[in-house]
Amino acid sequence: MEDAPLNWYALKVFFNKVFEMEDRLAGMGLETYLAVDMIPLKGEEHLSAARKLAQLPEGRRPSSDLVREGPVIYRRVPMVKSLLFVRASKNGILQVAEMLKGPLDLNKPEGFVYRKTDWQTPCIIPDRQMVMFQLVTSSGVRGLKFFSADEITRFKQGEKVRVIEGPLKGAEGYIKRIQKNRRLLVGVEGVVAVATSYIPPQFLEKIEG
Repeated sequence: MEDAPLNWYALKVFFNKVFEMEDRLAGMGLETYLAVDMIPLKGEEHLSAARKLAQLPEGRRPSSDLVREGPVIYRRVPMVKSLLFVRASKNGILQVAEMLKGPLDLNKPEGFVYRKTDWQTPCIIPDRQMVMFQLVTSSGVRGLKFFSADEITRFKQGEKVRVIEGPLKGAEGYIKRIQKNRRLLVGVEGVVAVATSYIPPQFLEKIEG
């Protein structure tokens, strides 16, 4: 029997538990993506994090908000609070949705899966949109601005372009005028959009579609 196809879905995670949820989904064997800023720790923060990592029992993985690369320790800070992406099969995302409901006797849901306008069907994110969102949010460029699905409806659609030079090379999106500046807007339909800082026109090429 062929393996069930996998698709990307978006989750809203409550109670600042996005790292905990990331770990739980990894424990279920699911691929996740969390857009984060990597903040190098210095001074007392670095010492405190180093002590925390050193005191971990052997074989236990560190807290997901801390990453050590050689002598440097980074804190992972979500770019979009509570937003986590997961790649799962149809049955897999239904299991995730049930888990997010939390214990029924407590009536305290832990989050939800973004759904289509019928409020029933989990919303599949096209792979191409996910690739572009990952490219932009993992590029390390500064000055990114994020907008909810409701917010981006007020921006008129502009030229579709591809970035051909610089750290965002390969990214595709629309040129929008946001707060008086022309920015590249890359969207995950129905969930979120990210706008870059100014990109020189010579770094862009117009594309069809």
